[in-house]
Amino acid sequence: MSDPFGHQSLAIPYRPVAELLTAYAARDPERLALVDIDQDVSLNFAELEALVTDIAADLKKRGLAKGSRIVLLSDECIEKLLIWFATWRIGAVICPLNIELNAEHISALTASIAPALILVHKDLDSAALRFGTAAPIVRFGPFTNASDEFFAHLARGADPASLSERNEPLDVSCIFCTSGTTDRPKIVVYDHVAYWLNGLSTIDFLGLTAEDRALEYRSFGWNSAQVLSLMPFLQLGTTLHIARRFSHSRFFDWIRKYRISFAAGVPTVINMMLNKPLDISASDIPTLRLMSSSSAPLSPEQWVRFEKMYGVTLLQAYGMSEVGWICGNRHYKRRIGTVGPPVKHQEFAILDADGKPCPPGVEGEIAVTGPQSAIGLLQDDGTLEPVRGRWIKSGDLASIDEDGFVRITGRAKDLIIRGGANISPVEIDGVLLAHPGVLDAASVGVPDPIYGEEVVAFAVLKPNSGYDAEAVLSYCAAKLPLPKRPKRLFIVDELPKSDRGKVLRDRLREKWSELTAAR
Repeated sequence: MSDPFGHQSLAIPYRPVAELLTAYAARDPERLALVDIDQDVSLNFAELEALVTDIAADLKKRGLAKGSRIVLLSDECIEKLLIWFATWRIGAVICPLNIELNAEHISALTASIAPALILVHKDLDSAALRFGTAAPIVRFGPFTNASDEFFAHLARGADPASLSERNEPLDVSCIFCTSGTTDRPKIVVYDHVAYWLNGLSTIDFLGLTAEDRALEYRSFGWNSAQVLSLMPFLQLGTTLHIARRFSHSRFFDWIRKYRISFAAGVPTVINMMLNKPLDISASDIPTLRLMSSSSAPLSPEQWVRFEKMYGVTLLQAYGMSEVGWICGNRHYKRRIGTVGPPVKHQEFAILDADGKPCPPGVEGEIAVTGPQSAIGLLQDDGTLEPVRGRWIKSGDLASIDEDGFVRITGRAKDLIIRGGANISPVEIDGVLLAHPGVLDAASVGVPDPIYGEEVVAFAVLKPNSGYDAEAVLSYCAAKLPLPKRPKRLFIVDELPKSDRGKVLRDRLREKWSELTAAR
């Protein structure tokens, strides 16, 4: 049989979930494995192995088998991960839909997925949920609840030997959705090869070991949370702490109480901590050695300010749902203002308009291929549009320097073309965000009769800052050359963003049309 990993060099050899959990339970049975911060419950590795085995046995009893698809709809909680691991334990496929999706999308997506079982957390409004399938629906709540519809009926003490199934590398592992709350998201299909390689990339970025205590507060319906937090937990046997969502007021209390050594991060969270600073220094949080930043651009100014304010090292990384990690700064090699060098398990290129590789320092579009990519995209009729084996263009513009560090310069579709010159809104956004009175900001290109497009910007000001639009525009005039200066600045209460914190620039262009039409 050919190597399912494409002869990639694996820092950690692949093992199925059953073998991983057994090994960690034998290694250190009393050590904490999972901690649910909001429910204040936890499991050690011995308890985790036993409970996952019981759930897996119950799923098998319900008729689920290798390849069966289970739709999982839940906010973030320890039960979500227990069901996830049990699904993989029997070689079945987990399909974690984001609860932020509207009912129409959920109905259409479940119809395409064609699950054998739907598991829904009891706290979700069942009247608002519609599923486009006749699959049985089972509700679940806390695993500690003696009367819970799902967990109370588990037969405890299942014999692991009765579950000979294993999740093999080429088995389909997960079907998840790209971000999107208005447009219908794409359905991405991964196998265990893709997850294993992405997890190894995370470990390479962060230098994680089994001793680490990680914190994740994002949705595990997101690929980013899956490859940043879930996979290193399985591959190393770390301790994983989960919270339902980020809390600005409680974040550092969590770090201190649970002695967190690594915490997930996104630019939205980092901006919040910069613009609403907490009286915290490195000496107050000695265990926290690293935070990540991914899912959206982070300006160099934000990066430097955060590290100076809190004394915590930030590592910016970059990826796509369809292809996994693409680049990442490493704990042993990083450069502020970049997304780091390309990952080890992808083929990477920056291509010009003719599809030819760009030399160092020349901007082009990022394209990737390799075994770390998704298998494909699930279509409405249940067929698969292949991804792996093809060069996938990211839509992101970037350049690579002589040392191999990649700098993202913007989205191809977001480029502002003013008088024939290409202007990236990312640079303008960085200047706006550096203003002391700006809480959040973004720029876009809008039609102009002379230049074709002109730059306008939207900003959320800090409460009682004393600044106005003219003050911010004057600041931009001192920092940016004339073609890049916003022609107008609109003060707004908030910026439209996706569920992953990415600014929806199309919505801002629509907002500009509304505002200018009203004049």
